[in-house]
Amino acid sequence: MSGGWNTIESDAGVFTSLIENLGVKDVQFEELLTLDPSELATLQPLYGVIFLFKYPTDRPYATSDGPIDGRFDHDASQQIFFARQTIQNACATQALLSVLMNKTGDHVEIGSQMRDFRDFTMVLPPDLRGEALSNFDLIREVHNSFARSSPFADETQRTGGEAEDAFHFIAYTPINGTLYELDGLQPAPISHGPCDTDSFPAKVVDVLQRRVARYEATEIRFNLLAMCRDLRIRARDFADDDLLARENSKRRDWQFENALRRHNFVGFAGEVLRGVVDSKLKQGGDSAVDAWIGESLERRRAAEKALRRGDGDVEMG
Repeated sequence: MSGGWNTIESDAGVFTSLIENLGVKDVQFEELLTLDPSELATLQPLYGVIFLFKYPTDRPYATSDGPIDGRFDHDASQQIFFARQTIQNACATQALLSVLMNKTGDHVEIGSQMRDFRDFTMVLPPDLRGEALSNFDLIREVHNSFARSSPFADETQRTGGEAEDAFHFIAYTPINGTLYELDGLQPAPISHGPCDTDSFPAKVVDVLQRRVARYEATEIRFNLLAMCRDLRIRARDFADDDLLARENSKRRDWQFENALRRHNFVGFAGEVLRGVVDSKLKQGGDSAVDAWIGESLERRRAAEKALRRGDGDVEMG
């Protein structure tokens, strides 16, 4: 019996390290801050993009006749890797695999275990592919290794009567001359028309802009990650020492940040708190500790009120 899947962040360092731990070589992710085709084009060879958004949209996603944008291509599932999402929290890894599993002919090395998994599941229908993916121990364990460490149940989470926004990952990638949207919550790949690797940046930005336009103007919670060839390869090919230094530095930062995500800081926080309390006791006994706690609570309440009013950045100390 397989275990569950934990939520992971939409982060270039997380996704890059995740696929490397699956055995993928010479591929990385880059976060995009704008919907600018020229920015995407600088990352060629570009394999696809992963889009994170609030689900569902503020307007209907599909009608009885099909998706509002594009069309369902049910026949495509026989030729391309498309898996239905059958388990909660797996959509991030499922989206990036939707790109990777369809790039085996583009000189992308996905590793022996992922290649064997693809070969095994391609004869299955999309729903059984999703079941196989959800129960593949290697993929689930690597995915969960990037979840934030938390030893506590979050008692601040919304309960029963309060609705909580849900977010979802999907993939866009050009396959066999067509731009496909691969969303495990949909019954089939969604075709957005003819598209090759050169036209992909402009074409996918058009599709994304139409999708974003279906939200209220105040909704800004989107994230876009591009999957491209390891930029260090380009740096070495063109003897670009500055680019190579930046990319190596970025990798070190990613490694450090991923280590922090996995680490449990409860012991450290406890020691810091104990030291502060000891210091306050020496200054004025229990009354000094009580005063410090009261002041801290007041500062936090004031900061939370300022955030609710939209006063911008505030000190939460």
